[in-house]
Amino acid sequence: MNQIIAIALGGSFGAVVRFLVSSGVAQWLGRGFPYGTLIVNVIGSFMIGLLAETLMLQRVTITFEYRAALLVGFLGSLTTFSTFSLDTFYLIEQGNLTKAALNIFASITTCVFAVWIGLLCGRGLFYYSDGVIQWSGGMIPYALMTINAIGAFLISLIASILLQKVELSPEYRVVLIVIMVGVFLTLSGLYLLLYQVEQGFSLRNNLNLMLGTFVSNGLICVLVIWMGLLVGRQI
Repeated sequence: MNQIIAIALGGSFGAVVRFLVSSGVAQWLGRGFPYGTLIVNVIGSFMIGLLAETLMLQRVTITFEYRAALLVGFLGSLTTFSTFSLDTFYLIEQGNLTKAALNIFASITTCVFAVWIGLLCGRGLFYYSDGVIQWSGGMIPYALMTINAIGAFLISLIASILLQKVELSPEYRVVLIVIMVGVFLTLSGLYLLLYQVEQGFSLRNNLNLMLGTFVSNGLICVLVIWMGLLVGRQI
């Protein structure tokens, strides 16, 4: 039951993000070609390659529910093969055979390439000492912190681009950014704390180390989010 609830929660977030990104891209680039579906599928393919390598192949020991929420729930709802198929069929039905062929070719090649890049990034991050810097009585999971930074940059970059293209009041934009940053910092920080607990550390005996990791992750992600917002404004 916990696994089903985790997948449901992850899926709800993924579906909402897919709707916002697809709608924003459609308003930005138009609806003559399914750019929104292509973009969410490419992003989801990269992230599932990165996270699959991290959470499964590298045997990072976090709860199965957390894995299911991320891989099956969030990324499963973020990406969509059915919408890609429907968009392609509509293009064929309208006589746009060139666009239909381009959509099929671009979706398959870019998504497979994105998965491959994600896997390479995950393997590279864990190449040195399994992604952890260790010393007597302490550790820094630099690979997981780097993954958090990559996720923060992608989210802030996409949000920055779309918020400029979608008509929203300044108040709604501020609220969305605050919620986005707050949720990401909380979940990514808790993820690191859970990892440290499963490695034998505890808040009781290693409070300074765990708080330092949590705060460091937050500061790095805030900096990366700021960079993503700045880069997004230039696009």
